[in-house]
Amino acid sequence: MMTQEGIYILGIESSCDDTSAAVLKNGVLLSNVTASQKVHEAYGGVVPELASRAHQQNVVPVVHEAIKQAGIAKEQLSAVAFTRGPGLMGSLLVGVNFAKGFARSLGIPLIDVNHLQGHVMAHFIKESDDDTNQPPLPFICLLVSGGNSQIVLVRKYNDMEVLGQTIDDAAGEAIDKCSKVMGLGYPGGPIIDRLARQGNPKAYQFSEPHIPGLDYSFSGLKTSFLYNMRKWVEEDPDFIEHHKEDIAASLEWTIVDILMKKLRLAVKQTGIKHVAVAGGVSANNGLRNAFYDHAKRYGWTVYIPKFSYTTDNAAMIGIVGYYKFMDGETCPIDAPAFSKVTFK
Repeated sequence: MMTQEGIYILGIESSCDDTSAAVLKNGVLLSNVTASQKVHEAYGGVVPELASRAHQQNVVPVVHEAIKQAGIAKEQLSAVAFTRGPGLMGSLLVGVNFAKGFARSLGIPLIDVNHLQGHVMAHFIKESDDDTNQPPLPFICLLVSGGNSQIVLVRKYNDMEVLGQTIDDAAGEAIDKCSKVMGLGYPGGPIIDRLARQGNPKAYQFSEPHIPGLDYSFSGLKTSFLYNMRKWVEEDPDFIEHHKEDIAASLEWTIVDILMKKLRLAVKQTGIKHVAVAGGVSANNGLRNAFYDHAKRYGWTVYIPKFSYTTDNAAMIGIVGYYKFMDGETCPIDAPAFSKVTFK
């Protein structure tokens, strides 16, 4: 067994359809292993029952590989951090129960992590001891994923305030559903992103909602998109095939415009110009380009995560676990998973 000194945190993430495990030493990432599930593509969305079964098959080999890649023995682990929620209950239970059993077998503490807090804290994952790319506190974070669209004021890792959030669909959900309307497949985000690179973002207009304050709404956009597609396809049955690049670019431009308008308002209201983006949709090139543009136009300092930290991954769970461990925050063995809560 190796005898390196340090705090080793095993992170486990299983909130949706990715089984992931990571090992961090003193907040520095040693390994981050993820098994994705292709089975859902045929159904146009995540099937909860299939997801939980796949997690059961993947969790042991993924954890084993993460520990192996970290170059440590499991007995060196200081604690096990796991996603407690929100997410799909069946998927969460696999990770939660494995984490409990694994921690108990090693006699080490359990640390529960909020999935959304993990996405925000992905910016604090270090890849080396001298990694200093973390945003200063406080900062504003736009959290956009398939299930969430929120503007979060981050004062500390455990002090986050939701300033605004979607009142219906999330941005990622809207993209996936519009992709499905176009017959492009699932997940829609990467497909729309790829097509949008080749299209004209001003080719078509879709309605933007007028929601007061900092809250978002994407259901109206989705409805507008559906009605427009129906009308255009009636006039030309091959309309989507002939114009899919321009449609994708226009859809992406509209969604990014909605997101950035509210974010500009949040920056204006708080006076905080350190602005980060997190979550699966932060992998979108149009959104990333908008952040770079706003940095130039408005003097923001922007923080954009590596692609590997945008989607669900255990490194983000591990870094929250590390901070909580340093503060002595652990959870009891009987802590239940939760599916719906946003921030605790």
